[in-house]
Amino acid sequence: MMYLYPLNKRQHMDDLTPKKKKSRKGWTLFLGILILALGIFVYVRYYYVFGTGVKSGELNYVVYKGVVFKTYEGELIQSGFRADKPGGTQSNPFNFSVVDKEIAQRLMVASGKMVQLHYREYFASIPWRGYTRFIVDSIISIEEKPLDPVTEKDLTPYLLESM
Repeated sequence: MMYLYPLNKRQHMDDLTPKKKKSRKGWTLFLGILILALGIFVYVRYYYVFGTGVKSGELNYVVYKGVVFKTYEGELIQSGFRADKPGGTQSNPFNFSVVDKEIAQRLMVASGKMVQLHYREYFASIPWRGYTRFIVDSIISIEEKPLDPVTEKDLTPYLLESM
Protein backbone atom coordinates (compact mmCIF):
# COMPACT_ATOMS: atom_id res chain seq x y z
CA MET A 1 0.00 0.00 0.00
CA MET A 2 1.30 3.40 -0.89
CA TYR A 3 0.98 6.40 1.42
CA LEU A 4 0.53 9.89 0.05
CA TYR A 5 1.46 11.57 3.33
CA PRO A 6 4.46 10.85 5.50
CA LEU A 7 3.82 8.67 8.46
CA ASN A 8 5.59 10.97 10.90
CA LYS A 9 3.43 13.98 11.81
CA ARG A 10 6.45 16.03 12.87
CA GLN A 11 8.07 15.58 9.48
CA HIS A 12 4.84 16.60 7.81
CA MET A 13 4.60 19.79 9.93
CA ASP A 14 8.23 20.78 9.18
CA ASP A 15 7.49 20.73 5.48
CA LEU A 16 4.66 23.23 5.94
CA THR A 17 6.54 25.79 8.07
CA PRO A 18 8.05 28.69 6.10
CA LYS A 19 11.77 29.09 5.80
CA LYS A 20 12.54 32.24 7.82
CA LYS A 21 16.32 32.24 7.52
CA LYS A 22 16.38 32.94 3.79
CA SER A 23 13.84 35.72 4.23
CA ARG A 24 15.85 37.31 7.06
CA LYS A 25 19.06 37.15 5.06
CA GLY A 26 17.36 38.91 2.18
CA TRP A 27 16.03 41.72 4.39
CA THR A 28 19.36 42.08 6.19
CA LEU A 29 21.19 42.34 2.88
CA PHE A 30 18.64 44.84 1.55
CA LEU A 31 18.84 47.03 4.68
CA GLY A 32 22.65 46.86 4.64
CA ILE A 33 22.81 48.01 1.03
CA LEU A 34 20.22 50.73 1.73
CA ILE A 35 22.18 52.07 4.74
CA LEU A 36 25.44 51.98 2.76
CA ALA A 37 23.85 53.85 -0.18
CA LEU A 38 22.35 56.43 2.19
CA GLY A 39 25.75 56.91 3.88
CA ILE A 40 27.48 57.41 0.53
CA PHE A 41 24.78 59.88 -0.56
CA VAL A 42 25.10 61.95 2.65
CA TYR A 43 28.90 61.98 2.41
CA VAL A 44 28.95 63.10 -1.23
CA ARG A 45 26.13 65.64 -0.79
CA TYR A 46 27.41 67.34 2.37
CA TYR A 47 31.09 66.48 2.98
CA TYR A 48 32.75 65.82 -0.39
CA VAL A 49 34.70 68.84 -1.64
CA PHE A 50 33.30 69.42 -5.12
CA GLY A 51 35.74 72.18 -6.06
CA THR A 52 38.32 74.64 -4.76
CA GLY A 53 39.35 78.01 -6.00
CA VAL A 54 40.31 81.61 -5.34
CA LYS A 55 38.00 84.61 -5.54
CA SER A 56 39.16 88.20 -5.36
CA GLY A 57 37.32 91.46 -4.96
CA GLU A 58 36.24 94.07 -2.46
CA LEU A 59 35.11 92.60 0.84
CA ASN A 60 31.64 93.96 1.56
CA TYR A 61 30.98 92.42 4.98
CA VAL A 62 31.47 89.46 7.31
CA VAL A 63 28.85 88.92 10.02
CA TYR A 64 28.24 86.41 12.81
CA LYS A 65 24.59 85.37 12.60
CA GLY A 66 22.13 82.55 13.08
CA VAL A 67 19.21 81.47 15.23
CA VAL A 68 20.19 77.96 16.31
CA PHE A 69 23.61 77.62 14.67
CA LYS A 70 25.74 80.80 14.75
CA THR A 71 28.00 81.01 11.71
CA TYR A 72 30.19 83.59 9.99
CA GLU A 73 28.74 84.73 6.68
CA GLY A 74 30.27 87.19 4.23
CA GLU A 75 29.98 88.80 0.84
CA LEU A 76 32.70 89.70 -1.62
CA ILE A 77 31.97 92.09 -4.51
CA GLN A 78 33.90 90.95 -7.56
CA SER A 79 34.99 93.37 -10.25
CA GLY A 80 32.91 93.53 -13.38
CA PHE A 81 29.20 93.46 -13.98
CA ARG A 82 26.69 90.90 -15.09
CA ALA A 83 23.28 91.29 -16.66
CA ASP A 84 20.29 89.36 -15.36
CA LYS A 85 18.01 91.07 -17.85
CA PRO A 86 18.80 92.49 -21.25
CA GLY A 87 20.03 96.06 -20.81
CA GLY A 88 20.45 95.72 -17.02
CA THR A 89 23.63 95.48 -15.01
CA GLN A 90 24.44 94.63 -11.43
CA SER A 91 27.52 93.81 -9.39
CA ASN A 92 28.91 90.31 -9.08
CA PRO A 93 28.53 89.22 -5.41
CA PHE A 94 30.18 86.10 -3.98
CA ASN A 95 28.46 84.91 -0.80
CA PHE A 96 30.52 82.66 1.45
CA SER A 97 30.73 81.13 4.92
CA VAL A 98 33.74 80.96 7.23
CA VAL A 99 34.25 78.08 9.67
CA ASP A 100 37.51 79.26 11.31
CA LYS A 101 36.94 81.99 13.90
CA GLU A 102 40.42 83.51 13.44
CA ILE A 103 39.94 83.92 9.67
CA ALA A 104 36.48 85.43 10.23
CA GLN A 105 37.85 88.00 12.70
CA ARG A 106 40.62 89.01 10.28
CA LEU A 107 38.03 89.48 7.55
CA MET A 108 35.68 91.47 9.81
CA VAL A 109 38.26 94.23 10.17
CA ALA A 110 39.07 94.15 6.45
CA SER A 111 35.69 95.35 5.14
CA GLY A 112 36.11 97.62 2.14
CA LYS A 113 39.56 96.27 1.29
CA MET A 114 40.60 94.20 -1.70
CA VAL A 115 41.03 90.56 -0.66
CA GLN A 116 41.83 87.22 -2.24
CA LEU A 117 40.14 84.27 -0.57
CA HIS A 118 40.70 80.54 -1.05
CA TYR A 119 37.49 78.53 -0.76
CA ARG A 120 36.09 74.99 -0.93
CA GLU A 121 32.80 74.27 -2.69
CA TYR A 122 30.36 71.58 -1.55
CA PHE A 123 27.22 70.27 -3.24
CA ALA A 124 24.99 71.47 -0.38
CA SER A 125 25.23 73.47 2.84
CA ILE A 126 24.91 72.22 6.40
CA PRO A 127 23.39 74.57 9.02
CA TRP A 128 26.31 74.29 11.48
CA ARG A 129 28.89 74.87 8.73
CA GLY A 130 27.20 77.91 7.17
CA TYR A 131 24.38 79.07 4.96
CA THR A 132 26.29 78.79 1.69
CA ARG A 133 27.99 76.03 -0.28
CA PHE A 134 31.24 78.03 -0.37
CA ILE A 135 33.51 77.79 2.69
CA VAL A 136 36.49 80.14 2.91
CA ASP A 137 39.41 78.24 4.44
CA SER A 138 42.27 80.74 4.03
CA ILE A 139 43.11 84.31 3.19
CA ILE A 140 45.64 84.72 0.39
CA SER A 141 46.00 88.50 0.60
CA ILE A 142 44.41 91.64 2.02
CA GLU A 143 45.41 94.90 0.39
CA GLU A 144 44.25 98.44 0.73
CA LYS A 145 42.11 99.69 -2.10
CA PRO A 146 44.08 102.55 -3.63
CA LEU A 147 42.28 105.89 -3.68
CA ASP A 148 42.05 108.00 -6.75
CA PRO A 149 44.97 110.54 -6.54
CA VAL A 150 42.61 113.48 -7.12
CA THR A 151 40.21 112.29 -4.42
CA GLU A 152 43.09 111.61 -2.01
CA LYS A 153 44.48 115.11 -2.60
CA ASP A 154 41.04 116.64 -1.92
CA LEU A 155 40.45 114.56 1.23
CA THR A 156 43.88 115.03 2.83
CA PRO A 157 43.15 118.46 4.40
CA TYR A 158 39.90 117.18 5.91
CA LEU A 159 41.55 114.06 7.28
CA LEU A 160 44.37 116.06 8.84
CA GLU A 161 41.93 118.51 10.44
CA SER A 162 39.88 115.72 12.01
CA MET A 163 42.92 114.22 13.76
